Amino acid sequence: MLLCSKIKVFMAKKNHAAPVEALVEVIVKGLQEKKGINICAMDLRSTGSAMADFFVLCHGGSARQVDALADSVEEEVRKTLGERPRHREGNDEAEWVLLDYVNVVVHVFSEEKRGFYRLEELWGDGGIKWYENIA
Repeated sequence: MLLCSKIKVFMAKKNHAAPVEALVEVIVKGLQEKKGINICAMDLRSTGSAMADFFVLCHGGSARQVDALADSVEEEVRKTLGERPRHREGNDEAEWVLLDYVNVVVHVFSEEKRGFYRLEELWGDGGIKWYENIA
């Protein structure tokens, strides 16, 4: 009976989550607030092999900006949708900060790390939407 109750609570929490497209747009807004560079959203639903529905990527010009971009996303999503990431990693070096919102994973890179890992090429089978750089 206890397991059944836990499953119901989990499902209720999952059903109250924001639609994935709305979450992506709020994440992009947070990145644009801190002038994220070359922001893109990759729709991975059609690939059938991704661990999330979307990846949102951008890079910053310094470690301080990378950290500020990730903080801005967390703040904007919490303020707008009331959600927090399930996991955050990469804070120590701030060369690649990952925010896991389950259905959407945010990758904030340094320019060097983004060029090295080239996630746009690895997961390019999905559709990619590019967003305007805000100067």
